Amino acid sequence: MELLVASAIGILTAAAVYLILRRRSFAVVLGMTMLSYAINLFLFSTGRLVRGAPPVLSDGAPAYTDPLPQALVLTAIVIGFGMTAVVVMMALGAFVEGGDDRIDMPSRDAGGAGE
Repeated sequence: MELLVASAIGILTAAAVYLILRRRSFAVVLGMTMLSYAINLFLFSTGRLVRGAPPVLSDGAPAYTDPLPQALVLTAIVIGFGMTAVVVMMALGAFVEGGDDRIDMPSRDAGGAGE
């Protein structure tokens, strides 16, 4: 189970880094979202992957699951959704204004743009 979760976190992180390094704003937004999912999965796995254990220690339970990572992930999902909406609106505004969703900067040598 741990190998599966670790592999999923690694694959999500690798795909996110690849998308973040692209030159299109939609790919960057998608990469940031995937990186957020990878971090949420990592935070969730820090609460021990135990099946059937109660979230709070009781007298009859030999093991318990820590509820703090679950609360952190829930909060991170809500904040990530809000920030994704803001970034999508900024990218959409840049696309409407510029006519393209490329995020590269013009070079200083091209026609005196940096002077």
